[in-house]
Amino acid sequence: MHLSRTARITLRVTAALGFAVIYVPLMLVLVNSFNRDRSSGWPPSGLTWRWWHDAWRSAGVRDALWTSVRAGLGATAIALVLGTLVAFAVARYRFFGREVISFVVVLPIALPGIITGVALNTAFRTVLEPIGIGLGLFTVVVGHATFCVVVVFNNVAARLRRLSGSYEEAAMDLGAHTFRVFRDITFPLMRSALLAGGLLSFALSFDEIVVTTFTAGPGVQTLPVWIFSNMARPQQAPVVNVVAVGLVVLSVVPVYVAHRLSAGKGMGKG
Repeated sequence: MHLSRTARITLRVTAALGFAVIYVPLMLVLVNSFNRDRSSGWPPSGLTWRWWHDAWRSAGVRDALWTSVRAGLGATAIALVLGTLVAFAVARYRFFGREVISFVVVLPIALPGIITGVALNTAFRTVLEPIGIGLGLFTVVVGHATFCVVVVFNNVAARLRRLSGSYEEAAMDLGAHTFRVFRDITFPLMRSALLAGGLLSFALSFDEIVVTTFTAGPGVQTLPVWIFSNMARPQQAPVVNVVAVGLVVLSVVPVYVAHRLSAGKGMGKG
């Protein structure tokens, strides 16, 4: 496509403004994490590593980080199992209601987080509390899994649509049983899609705050919830900036790796 000089300049300026809106605030958070002044004033009065040291020594930050990791791993494990099974059912078989199931599986990620959180909170209190299971890490994992399943389902279903079933049929014609076909043929072809879906699921769970607020019980605090609860405390502002930078890094890494895998690069094509 040939664009005029004016159109090219307009596109470049628009793109630059868009990136500036997204990334300049993140850069300000990074700079303020080294700001000697507690008030996060601009320009910084000086630079220091003190707040990074304080964040590293903070028991609250470490506990919240570990809670986020456990919640992310649990939600990702559930999403990988359920999302993969549903994707195989929808992509490999034809049955009544197949399109409805696809829509129902994808719907949770389109719903507002507060609606999902309120619905899950009501369900947990109605169903689980009478049998002695209160709000806690388990309910956070289940809540996160509701939207993490969508990511795995989309990745696996997209890969299955691009894969021919002829390899699996040939293996079965040669006498391989179902589980061996999956182990030797299907899984190697799906490996990168599964890994990409798992990484994206973990990143989504790690960042989630709205659903977590409604599904976490007393004493269960993930890293995003810790940041939100400490933002109003002036003395904690520098440490909050440090934790926010760490959260960005921990979220960007799995998303970047998943992007490379989905593009067929990095750890090999699947």
